[in-house]
Amino acid sequence: MIRSNQQNKALHKYLRDLSAKLNDAGLDQRKVLKPSVAIPWDEKSAKEQLWRQIQVAMTGKESSKDLTTKEVSKIYEVLNRHLVEKFGQDAHIPFPSQDELYYKEQL
Repeated sequence: MIRSNQQNKALHKYLRDLSAKLNDAGLDQRKVLKPSVAIPWDEKSAKEQLWRQIQVAMTGKESSKDLTTKEVSKIYEVLNRHLVEKFGQDAHIPFPSQDELYYKEQL
């Protein structure tokens, strides 16, 4: 089953939350990826530099729109585990729930 619209919304919320948390922790792209230039994270860079790298390695799929619901979950688990192992429990960000997404849509 291809990922749902709700899962797509959750993925992009997770990427926004991830980029904000990395920035707040002082873990700009230089600290995580490139040592020479301090580059803050945003949703797009988190997707391209973190999520997509794991996605392609695990699934061979370039576009997240082609992912199944199980693939999204597995990619999240790998990325989350890596960040927690490298930067500690403070780097953990739970994947957004359907209830959380529904509530935010109502605001």
